Amino acid sequence: MHVQETHWASAAAVAPGGKAMTTAGGGGRADVARTTPLRVDAQRNLEHVLRAAREVFGELGYGAPMEDVARRARVGVGTVYRRFPSKDVLVRRIAEEETARLTEQARTALGQEDEPWSALSRFLRTSVASGAGRLLPPHVLRVGSGGPAAPVEEPRVPQQRVQPGGAELRLVAEQAAVVADDAGAGALLDVVGQLVDRARAAGELRADVSVGDVLLVIATAAPSLPDAVQQAAASERLLDILLEGLRSRPA
Repeated sequence: MHVQETHWASAAAVAPGGKAMTTAGGGGRADVARTTPLRVDAQRNLEHVLRAAREVFGELGYGAPMEDVARRARVGVGTVYRRFPSKDVLVRRIAEEETARLTEQARTALGQEDEPWSALSRFLRTSVASGAGRLLPPHVLRVGSGGPAAPVEEPRVPQQRVQPGGAELRLVAEQAAVVADDAGAGALLDVVGQLVDRARAAGELRADVSVGDVLLVIATAAPSLPDAVQQAAASERLLDILLEGLRSRPA
């Protein structure tokens, strides 16, 4: 259930520059009693919350509670709910931002790489390094081998580890799917589809590889390890293996 955002200090007006201004006196005359830079603090808290949400959801999946996000952001959970009236609103914000980031990375690779395989490889390496694949909404990844319009019967989306450093991966249930902006998801599928089509037409990509397979590589090739150096090395090694699996082989 969505709730309306709580408004602070109902008797306060907001002055230019984002400062709260209390009013006093009779006859309708308002005098500035004090000013507080609420807007700067609110913006800083928002940035902390968004950064924390990316980290927490990236490690634990979108099922992680809002309390974990607040704890990582070092703010009260009430602060999180003032910015995002429900968890669904926060999840949508993160999913849409990460989908847009992947779309931009795919467009950059498509526009700057003449070689089809180089373009696809660049997109995969950039996306895995950014960690955005961990935050893709599951319905974007549930794409079958027939193309973006052909969903598979069961989700193929690996959920993030239940605990950081854990070794087990499990599938996300249908009811846990994140609903992201359809236009944003469509744009991502379209541009990744162009990368896939070019590489397949050049004979460099296996004929049975779909857009969903490419996105699944992004989602699984960035393991969450406690040591950043180990994580980078593991991601690079795993991606090298997966890329070899995507390439076509002479008959």
